[in-house]
Amino acid sequence: MYLGILQCDSVLPQFQEEHSDYPEMIGALLSSQNAGVRFTTFDVVNDEFPGDIDDCEGYVITGSKASVYDRSPWIRPLEDYIRRLHNARKPLVGICFGHQLIAQALGGVTAKAAQGWGVGVHTYAIGQVQAWQIPATKSLSLLASHQDQVLQLPQGAELIAASAFCPHAMYQVEGHILALQAHPEFTKSYAEAMLRHRRTKLGDHLYAEGIASLKLPINDGVAAQWLTNFLRSAIQNYRQG
Repeated sequence: MYLGILQCDSVLPQFQEEHSDYPEMIGALLSSQNAGVRFTTFDVVNDEFPGDIDDCEGYVITGSKASVYDRSPWIRPLEDYIRRLHNARKPLVGICFGHQLIAQALGGVTAKAAQGWGVGVHTYAIGQVQAWQIPATKSLSLLASHQDQVLQLPQGAELIAASAFCPHAMYQVEGHILALQAHPEFTKSYAEAMLRHRRTKLGDHLYAEGIASLKLPINDGVAAQWLTNFLRSAIQNYRQG
């Protein structure tokens, strides 16, 4: 698979040597299940997009410290690009910010969640199992780091995973878009570094809960397999028209 990573933010400079940047995290996640994964990064914050949507077989939108409802000048062009990919039925995956922006671009609603920050390990219940969800599981535990959430899914979206804290944790749209709120690409060491960095913002109680949750197991390998399976299937369907 040849993927375009639409990069919406960068890992803080002091963490990059140990943890790398977001495109490399995503590449490592997907490569763990498919040695043939290759990717090119497009810095959409600085208006860098593919010349043609078929320059890559599929696309992944990264997380970001930005909110999708910000007035940052790069967000609206990315929304337009999402709609262009959707209209062409081009394979697309959105992670955290990407998950939220896809929803907003296609008519859903994203806003700051009344629940506050979601950090550390979160567990999501899986609804009706899809063909690409191999291995099948009734729940999925992943690392989370967000204070915004999708409050209303876009028209045509099918809910895949949910929790009491995050009711719209994963959804798909018409078999070519998959979006998830959590960060399967994060390692626990990076999640811990970010928790420590945001300790004052989070407050001592939530910080302590987040740190303690890192002792719990995560299903990043399962998530990597699901994402790989989904992209393979969507790419094949796109090729067949």
